[in-house]
Amino acid sequence: LKPAAHALFKKLRDEELELLVQAVESRGACESGCIWVPRGPKQTLPPQVLLCRLYRWPDLRQPHELKPLCYCAGGRGGCGDVAALCCNPHHFSRLAPLRAPEGRGPPRARCPPAPLAARPGHGHTAAGGSARQPPLCSPPPDTSLSRSTVRDGCWCKLAYWEHRTRVGRLYAVHEASVNVFCELPRGSGFCLGQLPAAHRSRAVRRARGKIGRGLLLSREPGGVWAYNRSEHPIFVSSPTLGPPGARELAVLKVLPGYSVKVFDYERAGGAGSWRLPGEGPCDPHSVRISFAKGWGPCYSRQFITSCPCWLEVLLNRPR
Repeated sequence: LKPAAHALFKKLRDEELELLVQAVESRGACESGCIWVPRGPKQTLPPQVLLCRLYRWPDLRQPHELKPLCYCAGGRGGCGDVAALCCNPHHFSRLAPLRAPEGRGPPRARCPPAPLAARPGHGHTAAGGSARQPPLCSPPPDTSLSRSTVRDGCWCKLAYWEHRTRVGRLYAVHEASVNVFCELPRGSGFCLGQLPAAHRSRAVRRARGKIGRGLLLSREPGGVWAYNRSEHPIFVSSPTLGPPGARELAVLKVLPGYSVKVFDYERAGGAGSWRLPGEGPCDPHSVRISFAKGWGPCYSRQFITSCPCWLEVLLNRPR
């Protein structure tokens, strides 16, 4: 890659080289600007693939394996110049393969589901006193949440959970994208490190230590995407991740640096209730994301409520 890289660097202005250094040295923690390079004749190795191979994924082969992140002007076609493209390696993610994680042997015995009661995303917070214990299952969609979400002008609300206890209040998302992270020296978004809890188990503390930069959630044309910014896997379940017509749990492992379309509005339009084995029906407009720990038939944790730290994304129904 060295000759191709040197040839590319010669095309970049000093300011763009400084942006590249900033992006590479911070490993994407600092959101740097686009690095524009003129489009040349069809190349064996496009500039964005070259720099992503050089600084992030040595096994990367084709540009279709990459997805521009929501804040990249090149990905939105915002540069206004079809003769230039962005090659900032931290403006791209890899597309996660849509397959379930490999099995880890037979799962342990299932716990009996709790009775149908209050649904996740509602009730008192752990920080406010009476911590609510949600059930292992969720009833059909809550229309009151949908109405309040429309009134607030947000497209989703986020609920953070530790095992079966919700911690903190619902976080309303009004911007097109939001960072969800634990503790960073800088950054904006939903900071989980600011949510207090009286008693945290050792397992929860260990899992929280792996959240790091967390993830980026973005609402884009047709659906919602999640980009894993941390150094550990995240695990995602959504009614639109499985094959058409599926009514059972599908959990996808998303490696660091990868993105996945966690919710497809078109596919969800005609979806009925979403049923989890042993848990019951769930809101077909919700997404669940666990940090570092997986759950489901391939893992000893059968339910997401067994995971130390997880996020519930309550989506507004598009009008």
